Amino acid sequence: DLALETEQRELDAAAVLGGVKAVLDNPAHGFYVVAESDANDGDKAGELVASLMITREWSDWRNGEFWWIQSVYVSRAWRRRGVYRMLYNHVKQLARECQVCGFRLYVEADNRIAQNTYAALGMHQTPYLLFEQAAQ
Repeated sequence: DLALETEQRELDAAAVLGGVKAVLDNPAHGFYVVAESDANDGDKAGELVASLMITREWSDWRNGEFWWIQSVYVSRAWRRRGVYRMLYNHVKQLARECQVCGFRLYVEADNRIAQNTYAALGMHQTPYLLFEQAAQ
C-alpha cells in the first residue's frame, strides 16, 4: 500500500512476511517499533497504526553500531497526524540509551515525499550513493 503510493512498487506479501518472521525469530538482526491507537483515539484500542523496522550494522571506522530505519509503514487513516514523527523520536531516544553511533535510512531517489519528511525531521542527506546487487 505505502510502497505502491510512494515508490510505485508492489511488494510480494510472502517475501515481506518472511522478512518480518526472520527478524522476529532472530532479534540480533533487528527489531520493530510500533504505534498503536488508544481508547482516546476513537478507534479500537490497540489497533496497529504504524511500524518501522530497525536493523543493526557495525561501522568499523566509527567503532560503533548504526541502526537502519527500514520498512516504514503508517496506515492511511493515520498519516499526517504526527505518528511517524513520534516513532522517529522514540527511535532517537532508544539510540541514545543504547549508545548507538547514529541511524540511517535509504529512500528512492525519486521519492520526494519521503525525502521531504526526513529532512523536516532533521535528517541530512549524505553524499553517498547506495549500490546494491542480489547475491542469488
